[in-house]
Amino acid sequence: MPPVKKYLKAKQKNGLEFDAADIFKETWEWLVERGCEKLVNTQLIEQYAVSVSRWIQCEECISKFGFLARHPTTGNAIASPYVSMSRDYMKQSSQLWFQIFQVVKENNATTYQGSTPQDDVMERLLRSRKGMN
Repeated sequence: MPPVKKYLKAKQKNGLEFDAADIFKETWEWLVERGCEKLVNTQLIEQYAVSVSRWIQCEECISKFGFLARHPTTGNAIASPYVSMSRDYMKQSSQLWFQIFQVVKENNATTYQGSTPQDDVMERLLRSRKGMN
């Protein structure tokens, strides 16, 4: 496995660990099991890991602060910016995952059935909400 870059392990402003390093490792190991680790650009895996981690952070903020926010000048209720950021990171994560999975699909001789790192993202989110992470 290539060394995990520092920015994937950086402490976040809230003091919590960044999940990107774990997601990178899980994805890398999944690719190794399928013999496709040399076919997927490491930078693509890093981008996927960061995007998923940011999506999880946005979801945690939505859980903590809710779907509404206060407008900075008028004080009126507005949609939380975390909602749109979460949607954007989810879209980006899905697009990156489809690129990774396409390489596996095109280069694997056997049909794959079972869980993927993409499936584990929801489990990670649920664990983080329960404080089990």
